[in-house]
Amino acid sequence: MQLWKGRFSKEIDPKTNDFNSSIKFDSRMYKEDIDGSIAHATMLCAQGIISGEDLALIVDGLKAIKAEIESGDLLIDPNAEDIHTFVEGELTSRIGSAGKRLHTARSRNDQVALDIRLFLRHECDDVYNQLTELVDVLCKKAELYAYAVMPGYTHLQRAQPITFGHHLLAYAEMLMRDKERLLDAKKRMNYCPLGSCALAGTTYNTDREMTAKDLGFSGAMQNSLDGVSDRDFCMELASALSILMVHLSRFSEEIVLWCSWEFKFIELDDAFSTGSSIMPQKKNPDITELIRGKSGRVFGDLTTLLTMMKGLPLAYNKDMQEDKEAIFDAFDTVKMCLTAFIPMLDTMTALPENMRKAAAGGFINATDCADYLVGKGLPFRDAYKATGELVALCINKGLTLETLPLEEYKAVCSLFDDGVFEAINLDKCVNDRTSLGGPAPENVLAQVKKMKQRNS
Repeated sequence: MQLWKGRFSKEIDPKTNDFNSSIKFDSRMYKEDIDGSIAHATMLCAQGIISGEDLALIVDGLKAIKAEIESGDLLIDPNAEDIHTFVEGELTSRIGSAGKRLHTARSRNDQVALDIRLFLRHECDDVYNQLTELVDVLCKKAELYAYAVMPGYTHLQRAQPITFGHHLLAYAEMLMRDKERLLDAKKRMNYCPLGSCALAGTTYNTDREMTAKDLGFSGAMQNSLDGVSDRDFCMELASALSILMVHLSRFSEEIVLWCSWEFKFIELDDAFSTGSSIMPQKKNPDITELIRGKSGRVFGDLTTLLTMMKGLPLAYNKDMQEDKEAIFDAFDTVKMCLTAFIPMLDTMTALPENMRKAAAGGFINATDCADYLVGKGLPFRDAYKATGELVALCINKGLTLETLPLEEYKAVCSLFDDGVFEAINLDKCVNDRTSLGGPAPENVLAQVKKMKQRNS
């Protein structure tokens, strides 16, 4: 059934119908379509546009359709043009002319704009809850490994000593921003387009604020053209999801590195790893590798939405049918990645002794050595130069700053004394970094406490 057949004298070409149809992907919005229709019919009755008898038939019929779809007793017709056509056609076949009155004072243009907003509200909540769970896992791990010294990196070169707990909390901060972005986008999305009709509103005495309130919106959209043609919320949500995938991909890359024998900072649970068909020794971090790859899908969904919208004149254009596949795929991909990532991280075991061993090399306490000279009154740039000479000397002699004899220190700078060895002790280097946001264990534990409060 096509709702627009009255103007046409021929049946639509089957291939054209398939190309035009959106039922394959918008059928997942059947709940939202039915909920929106119930709210719309309730408003029409309240305004005297349809009768109470018709309202009762419409509401009962729609509720029955939803229940039967959910139970599997009613299958959505794949030949229907879209979910709106299917629901209205099914309703009319059951209750007769009352079903034909449902579409009074609305269009599929504002109907689909409504459905996708309602649907994406739930999707935002799902991802938000998953992120909350992931941050909880990170807090638990950060607390457990607050004292596990490891090298921090810049340029993938060992740089300064931190703790594993401190490192994990950096990702918790990123994920908290992801949660905030979703909430912000959801807040801007939460305005009701229903009643904008095709593009110019209606001559009926409708109450758009009533339907907006009934459906849990903050209010009605104020311009009917904007109501049917706005897809900013799809682009904004896809952007937020893309940034989230950047964070998951970066984290995944580190896990891939940490799992390797070259690092061996962590061990993934066997339940979240795979092997090789030919190399029996292999234990591969496939989940994290897939997440790295799937990030490109979400970025592509964002590009699709931006490209789709960039040249469209007001108001509705059929191009906008492409919004759903892109934004649905973005949410589906993110939720799938988080579903795998959360338990993988929760069951991950850190290997602090390997982290500590790596921290002992690479001269990551060189800054602390320079700071020691600054404490003796030497300007930092001079202290930096002297420490650089010591590092070069250690490399030439195959030593570390901890094993370099004091005489060699004094030969470079007379201000050195036995206290330097305490100053460059890795535990002290970490414990003394108590500045706000620093990796000292007491800081990490305080950050965990604050993070739990923010995440609750």
